[in-house]
Amino acid sequence: MPVPAGVASSSRRISGLSSRDAIYGPARSLEGRPAWYGEVTMSIESASKWRSANPQPTVDELREIGLFGALCDEVLEHLTKTLETRWVPAGETLFREGAAAHDMFVVLEGEIEVLKRSHLNHDHRVALLGPKDSCGEMSLIDVQPRSATARSLAPTRLLRLTSEDFDRLYRYDLTSYALVTLNIARDLSRRLRVADGILADFTAHVLDQRVKPRF
Repeated sequence: MPVPAGVASSSRRISGLSSRDAIYGPARSLEGRPAWYGEVTMSIESASKWRSANPQPTVDELREIGLFGALCDEVLEHLTKTLETRWVPAGETLFREGAAAHDMFVVLEGEIEVLKRSHLNHDHRVALLGPKDSCGEMSLIDVQPRSATARSLAPTRLLRLTSEDFDRLYRYDLTSYALVTLNIARDLSRRLRVADGILADFTAHVLDQRVKPRF
């Protein structure tokens, strides 16, 4: 299935935090949307259909994803057989802010928006994610509730990596486990740098508006 039209280019997308126009873009209300993971648990029947109804990723696909950078083909082949994939329709909620977390997702095809709820209880878009981008990585590191909500904007093919998958990778190949952990750390560091820059620009803008120079 081809990548849906409208997927933002990689130069405009930052996983977790994006450019200022993405930061301030309004989002629709999430009320009434079904949760996928976190708030509900998949039944055994639906879990068994996860893999059979959706094609597994290829080694070539995984090789192009930053999360799996520097992994050897043997390990990539192992991951294609053990990780789960799924097509989700437009408007599907992957997880909600504040929900329990134990998995992350990589976009293989399609587009995902990341939403953050303000103190006024409004949801605002903070990122647009496309192919090769990922979300939910922090759940594998700090085991804390979700810090944001993720929802599909188009029919999207996802790769799911759970904490159990992460533990299996540790037992299967320690070097690959360390590489994936390092790749996650690098991505989180990159997002933090972007967030720092956006916060600095926003603070400077507010001060410029409120504080007038004295003559």
